[in-house]
Formats: sequence, C-alpha cells, structure tokens
Amino acid sequence: MRFVIDVNLSPEWTGVLSAEGHDAVHWRDVGATDASDDHILAWAVQEDRIVLTADLDFATAVATRGLKAPSVVQLRAVSTDPSIVGRFVTQSIANAGPALGGGAILTIDSGQARLRPGLGAIS
Repeated sequence: MRFVIDVNLSPEWTGVLSAEGHDAVHWRDVGATDASDDHILAWAVQEDRIVLTADLDFATAVATRGLKAPSVVQLRAVSTDPSIVGRFVTQSIANAGPALGGGAILTIDSGQARLRPGLGAIS
C-alpha cells in the first residue's frame, strides 16, 4: 500500500510502514507544511495514497462528502509514537488488507481498530 503521513505525525512513521513493505512518504517531504487538508486529500488521490493522520478532519471529509478516495487511517490512541503503537497500527493495516480500499476509514484506538469500507472499496 502507498501512504502519505500527515504533518501531525512523526516522520518516523515512514520507516515503520516501509519496514512492512509499504511505500510511505511524510507530507513535509512532498508539500508545504501549512497545506490545507483539501490540498493533501487531492494530492493523495492523485498519487493513489492512503492518508495516515491523527487529525479527525480527513476522515470526516471523506465520509461526509462520500468520497471514493483516498482512504484514511486515523490514529485516535493516547499515543501516536510509532515506537509505542507502531506494531498495532501495522497489524491493523495488514488485517484490513484490500478492504482498506478507496474511501475506507480505519480508526485505530488504544487496543482496537474499526474499519468503515468506502464507496470504492473492494468487496
């Protein structure tokens, strides 16, 4: 899977996801750190990337607008430190597999993950 990590998360997430075989970039390496959420969403769609974020606005935008892309993985855990929650996050992504298709929202809380398939998800 291809990911873009939002600026509200550590750049260390790129290494965590890459170690699991994913293509991951941190937004600060590809765009302006003050870019709007809409700009990042549009870029993620263009680049076929899933947004990894701690910001609830991305998932809200995808859900309320009925977008078919991008998918969003949102971290709602107490800690977003990859050394603390990285393993659970990567396992949750692996468990979601192809269901993490277009417009899906994977919410990861402390110890649990919930997937809302998107309009463009593979059935």
